[in-house]
Amino acid sequence: MSDTPFSPFETDLDRDVALKQLRQAVDGADDGELFFERRRSEALMFDDGRLKTASYDAAEGFGLRAVRGEVAGYAHSTEISEAALRRATETARLAVGDGGGTWADAPEGTNKRLYTDADPIAGAAFPVKVETLRAIDDFARSLDNRVVQVSASIGASLQEVEILRPEGTSVRDVRPMTRVNVSVIVEQDGRRESGSAGGGGRVALDGLLDPSDWQAKTQEALRIAIVNLAAVPAPAGVMDVVLGPGWPGILLHEAIGHGLEGDFNRKGSSAFAGLMGQQIAAKGVTVLDDGTIPDRRGSISVDDEGTPSARNVLIEDGKLVGFMQDRQNARLMGVRSTGNGRRQSFAHIPMPRMTNTYMLGGDASPESIVADLKDGIYAVGFGGGQVDITNGKFVFSCTEAYRVQNGKIGAPVKGATLIGDGATALKQIRAVGNDPALDPGMGNCGKQGQWVPVGVGQPTLMIGGLTVGGSAA
Repeated sequence: MSDTPFSPFETDLDRDVALKQLRQAVDGADDGELFFERRRSEALMFDDGRLKTASYDAAEGFGLRAVRGEVAGYAHSTEISEAALRRATETARLAVGDGGGTWADAPEGTNKRLYTDADPIAGAAFPVKVETLRAIDDFARSLDNRVVQVSASIGASLQEVEILRPEGTSVRDVRPMTRVNVSVIVEQDGRRESGSAGGGGRVALDGLLDPSDWQAKTQEALRIAIVNLAAVPAPAGVMDVVLGPGWPGILLHEAIGHGLEGDFNRKGSSAFAGLMGQQIAAKGVTVLDDGTIPDRRGSISVDDEGTPSARNVLIEDGKLVGFMQDRQNARLMGVRSTGNGRRQSFAHIPMPRMTNTYMLGGDASPESIVADLKDGIYAVGFGGGQVDITNGKFVFSCTEAYRVQNGKIGAPVKGATLIGDGATALKQIRAVGNDPALDPGMGNCGKQGQWVPVGVGQPTLMIGGLTVGGSAA
C-alpha cells in the first residue's frame, strides 16, 4: 500500500463515474453518500523483558449508503473499482424501493483542521520505538525492587477518508492517532497487584516517545500498583461516593452519554426519551459533547457523513437541552445533525456516537468535597463497566479507590464496584468541583459492534446514594 496521500479518484476510479453511480444509488432516497477510506496501523508490545509482538495492518475500501426514511441500504467493498461500485449500487438501492424521498440538505462545509495530517507511523523509526519500550521496562524495574513484571506498548495509526456527496462535493479528513501504555505488576510478601497508565491523542509520536512523558506514565502505573498492595476489602452498601476528575468521566460517558444519543431517543428506548427541556440532573450540572478540541482522541474535524464536528450542550444547569445526532436520526426527529455521525470503518454504517463527552466544573474545591464525605468511597480510577441503555443501570469496577470517614481519606480499598442508574445518579450529584479535567487519551467506545475512539472528562463530583459492591463492612 502506497505512502502517498490517499485519493481514490487518481488511480482506482474515475470521479465522474463514481458520482454517476452514487446518484443512481440514491435516486428517490432521502440521503446517502460514498465513503472512501484508507487506514494503516502499527502496534508494538514489549512484555517480560522482550518484544512480544509487532504488527502492521493496512486496509482500504468504500461504503455506499442510500437512506429512505428509517431504512438504510448499505454495501461495502475492499475493491475500489467501477465494477465493485456497480454491485454496491444494486444493493444500496434495495432500501430506496419506489423512491419518493425528500432529499436532505447537504452538510455545511468547513476548512477547520483540528490535528496534524502527518503520518505518526513514519514519525519515528522502528528501532527507536523498540528501544523506547526497552527503556520503559528498564526504568520501571529500576524504580522499585518489588516490580516483577512490566508491559509497555506503542500504537500509531493514520486514517484517511474522502466522502463524496450526490451534490458533487467531496470532504476529506486525515486522522492520526497515537498512544503509549504502561502496566506494572509488583509483589510484596506473596501478594501481587497491578497498575497501569497511558494515553495519547491525534498527535505525532515525538512527544509520547520523549522520556519525560513515558517516565511520568511509568511512575503513575507503579504508584497505582503500590497503592493496591495496601488495599483492604471494599465495604458494601449504599453510600455517598466522591469521583475524582478526568478519567472517572467514563462513568458519565457510559451511564448518561449513550442515553443522549439520537437513535435511542427517537426509538424511545433511552431512559431520557421524552424528557427534552426537563430537569434531569441536579442544578449546576452541565454536560457537553465536543468534537472540536484540538488534538484530542475523540475529536474529528468532520464526522463520517461530512458534517463538521461541534461543541454540543446536552445538559445545561441540570436541564436536558440536546441530543447527539447523525443525519438520518436528525432528519427523522426534525432537527439538525450535530456532527456525531461516526462509523468504525468503511465496512460499517454511521450512527450517532459520542466524541469528547464531559461535565463542566462548578464552584466547590476538591478538598471541601472530600471533607464533606462522612462515610463513603473516594474513587479516582476505573476499569471496565456495563450499562443497560434502556434504564441507564450501570456497574463499574474501581481500579483505585479509598475509604473516607468523617472527611478523612483512609486506606485504599480493593474490589469496589459502583452500582446505580444514570438518571438517578444525575439527580443525586451533591457537589461539583472546580477542577474539570479530560482523560489522558485512552478511551474506546463500543456500540452495536462498532468501536470508535472517544474522550471523557469531569471535575471532582460527589454523588449520593450509590450502591457499592464489595465485602461486608
